[in-house]
Amino acid sequence: MTRAELARLIDHSVLRPEATEGDIRTGADIVRRWTIAYYCVQPYWVATAAQLLVDTNARIVTVVGFPHGCDRSDVKAHGAAAAHADGAQEIDMVLNIGALKSGDAVAVERDIEAVVGAVPGIPVKVILEATALTDAEKKTGCQLARNAGAAFVKTSTGFHPSGGATAADVRLLRGLVGPDFGVKASGGIRTLADALAMIEAGANRIGASASGEILAALGHD
Repeated sequence: MTRAELARLIDHSVLRPEATEGDIRTGADIVRRWTIAYYCVQPYWVATAAQLLVDTNARIVTVVGFPHGCDRSDVKAHGAAAAHADGAQEIDMVLNIGALKSGDAVAVERDIEAVVGAVPGIPVKVILEATALTDAEKKTGCQLARNAGAAFVKTSTGFHPSGGATAADVRLLRGLVGPDFGVKASGGIRTLADALAMIEAGANRIGASASGEILAALGHD
């Protein structure tokens, strides 16, 4: 894999709640320098990020219901629509983890549908927080994401105490959603070896805050 090919799979992420405008600008500089395809920021910073990268091909990504997934569905939907109006071109929403673990599949599916319906034509990724779920719950989450019209499932927020992405979870999610659906690995991917392991396991998108270091380690174009 060339550096350019890997850069096309990366969502460079600046999602820490304490991130300043300076951090957002630094992140945009990293996206520009390495020709990274996606830049993921908190909703407050979407308009800023979009303006900083207006003359590039980078797509702006933001998060909804982040990091816990417990917002009401109408709040998530409104947040997604507002972020799109500010310039977000993809939405990463946190699934209602508590509802899923309660066995309320109808509520979970409607939650995802509300966000998908709020941003027609915009890819929606559903964050499962996989390390906090059983394999049966992961299977249900994947089925509901597909049924509700999402474009991706995503391993984790990177902020849950149970951990982030694992190659085993990526492999499981890929098997559950099939070859034509998106799988984003995110959470704790800090090295080139981490990123390549996730891609080998079946991820076709990588969320990382250490994107520059990962791409620099590849060492060739």
